[in-house]
Amino acid sequence: MLNQIRTVTESPRETVLAPSLIPTPVGLTRPKRLHALDALRLGAALMVVVYHYLARGGGWPTPVQQLFPETFRIASYGYLGVQLFFLISGFVICMSAWGRPVKDFFVSRVVRLYPAYWFAVIATTVTVTVIPGGRRHLPWNDVLTNLTMLQQPLDVRHVDTVYWTLFTELRFYLLFSLLAWWGLTYRRVLLFCCVWGAATPLVAASGDGLLRLLLIPEYSWFFIAGMAFYLMYRFRPNLMLFGIVGFCYCASLAPTIDEWKQLDFLGDRPAWPVTVLLAAFFGVMTLAATGKLSGIQWKWLPIAGALTYPLYLLHQVIGWELFTLFSPHVSPWPLVTSVFAGMLVLSYGVHRVVERPLSRCLKRNLARL
Repeated sequence: MLNQIRTVTESPRETVLAPSLIPTPVGLTRPKRLHALDALRLGAALMVVVYHYLARGGGWPTPVQQLFPETFRIASYGYLGVQLFFLISGFVICMSAWGRPVKDFFVSRVVRLYPAYWFAVIATTVTVTVIPGGRRHLPWNDVLTNLTMLQQPLDVRHVDTVYWTLFTELRFYLLFSLLAWWGLTYRRVLLFCCVWGAATPLVAASGDGLLRLLLIPEYSWFFIAGMAFYLMYRFRPNLMLFGIVGFCYCASLAPTIDEWKQLDFLGDRPAWPVTVLLAAFFGVMTLAATGKLSGIQWKWLPIAGALTYPLYLLHQVIGWELFTLFSPHVSPWPLVTSVFAGMLVLSYGVHRVVERPLSRCLKRNLARL
């Protein structure tokens, strides 16, 4: 059995030259699906929704600080859900690509990202078009460009500004696909983490350019830490991996707090909760990576995790448009609650009616290429 594991996770050269440096895989003792990650993904999405509805605001005739004075300051930290998404992404992408050819990795990303995204672009555009008094929809040629998910590098406005994170994910996928093409082993992923981490401060200090665009210095620490967490999960924790994770946490504080300072429309707020929340994210991921959360097997969590992506794509602009339409007639809290519940129902419907069948169709046809 151990020899079978080695053939999947190690190259022959690694096994011959340094078998003692390669931790023994424990993947066969781990559950095939880590339900705790579904819970974390849902938590990250809810943080972003709360931030956009109760802190950033949009569609309300009155400043959101006045409408929700008690929750505004807490909700203003919800933007950090994006950092949690990136941390989880490093883990999940490493897990999903391990032992698979690059073609399968490419297909899995296309069928995961595009069906719900296409629906969200169309649904958001239609909503903006039919509801009077709100935002103006983009020119149709810009809407079509948005369907590629490449509007940001093509200098075209987003149909919904939450889409900016998708281009960040695409850049991570591009980098990771190069590693997957080389072949995923413990030592190669570890080397990739170290090289990317070493290059990040260099490109961050060099100004704009192709390398900065590719290496994502503002968020690379979260992807790197996520990959290190997966190595812990698959091969057991060790001092090297804990060192990478700790280094990533400390290094991520500066760009994250800098981003926090740029959100000046939220007013004067302390920065220490940013440090605490990031520590909590890294802490719970440590529990997941070391198997402490593997006992969580609640059956509803995969469904909750499936709602995350459609909810993230649909909630902001459509929610703001509904606030514009109904705020003259409905009190703020009942309206927010109703819109939030409606977004959850819509997200579930998109997952069942759009995402699942279209993903199967895409996967079946792309597999023939």
